[in-house]
Amino acid sequence: MDINTIEEKIKDRRPGFVGQHTSFGVMVLLVDTKKGPSLLYEVRAKTLSRQPGEVCFPGGQREKGETLEQCAVRETCEELGLEPAMIRVAGKLDTLHAHANFSLYCYLGIVEQENIVASKINHDEVEEIFTVPLEVLLDTKPEIHYMQVRPYPEEDFPYDKIDFAGGYKWRTGTLEVPIYTYEDKVIWGMTARITDNFMRIIKGED
Repeated sequence: MDINTIEEKIKDRRPGFVGQHTSFGVMVLLVDTKKGPSLLYEVRAKTLSRQPGEVCFPGGQREKGETLEQCAVRETCEELGLEPAMIRVAGKLDTLHAHANFSLYCYLGIVEQENIVASKINHDEVEEIFTVPLEVLLDTKPEIHYMQVRPYPEEDFPYDKIDFAGGYKWRTGTLEVPIYTYEDKVIWGMTARITDNFMRIIKGED
């Protein structure tokens, strides 16, 4: 294979991730309620195998052939019983890369309150929905905790082959875990990180 052939292969290639990685589309929904502009959250159904009962934004795993924005819209419609035309996508927010080999691609969507009131929630996935006024979130500093992320190689990892017979000093990381409390709801983890980041964006602090 010559250099020109390699160059052609790379020129129009869409960059991805090295190794196994999953991409999710997430919709941060903004609704104009009686309490002013508010963010909409879901409480996941307790029957789900992953994160049952946790608070989250609408979203899910991208399917083959769709963009991440299309994924976020599709999942939101499936979970909340909305039509795609009811969601006005204002733009793309920041992406959250998780340590567990997946990324959350976030979009800001605007939905009319009347459509939320008339929505038919998919109770197989969503137990309930609730909104939190932006005014409250902007005035609230989340409780912040930190988690150490450390690698744990297999016991038979061949340190001798890489010339580190005594073991290798693997790089570690620190994961920020914010927690918001609103009435009887607790918003934490990745959902809280997305919320906190969005607050920073609209405050002009990003």
